[in-house]
Amino acid sequence: MPLGEHTCSQVRRERTVAVPLGAFEQHGPHLPLDTDTRIAEALARRLPGTVLAPSIAYGASGEHEGFPGTISIGSDALRTILVEYGRSACRWAERVVFVNGHGGNLETLISAVTLLRYEGREVAWLPCAVPGADAHAGRTETSLLLCLSPEVVDFARAEVGNTDPIEELLPRLRAGGVAAVAPNGGLGDPRGSTAAEGAAILAQMCARSVAALGRWQPNSNGMLA
Repeated sequence: MPLGEHTCSQVRRERTVAVPLGAFEQHGPHLPLDTDTRIAEALARRLPGTVLAPSIAYGASGEHEGFPGTISIGSDALRTILVEYGRSACRWAERVVFVNGHGGNLETLISAVTLLRYEGREVAWLPCAVPGADAHAGRTETSLLLCLSPEVVDFARAEVGNTDPIEELLPRLRAGGVAAVAPNGGLGDPRGSTAAEGAAILAQMCARSVAALGRWQPNSNGMLA
């Protein structure tokens, strides 16, 4: 039962609270603005021994602000939200794990979790990541959405984005955002995406995350490894 459906008398203090952390940003012409949040929720929902908290559905998405629909709250606001969330939840929860679906949140997430851990709170984070995934609105995310929410994927509008290695794109990305390197908003090739591939990606993501959660050994950045 999700945390929001509990009464305060039903909340078990020894539980780990799983908090999906997403974003509200463009995902090319074929994927919804809440793609990252949907993926983070899907992973968080599958973590055993946790209670699912409502998502934090806005993040640091300044690199996508060249596209309509994107809403970014910026790094400063996001850090404040994460720190105060962790402080409050840890008054009654044994542990808090943020499940992050947006790469642009990473620097801020690490900063917030590092502070919370310095303060003595059992807070960590997990990435919605698998080896070999493309960067944004490509085959990986499209396959995941075809598995999780096929009704929101407008596959007829899918277009090939910039498929250059992300390492080569970073200087231009940092200077001008995604629009400077990919006018259609995609950093990958969604062609060939399937729900079956999405299910396999999700299973791999879950297996890695469940194992890391069970070990509960945050690294120097607060990530469960």
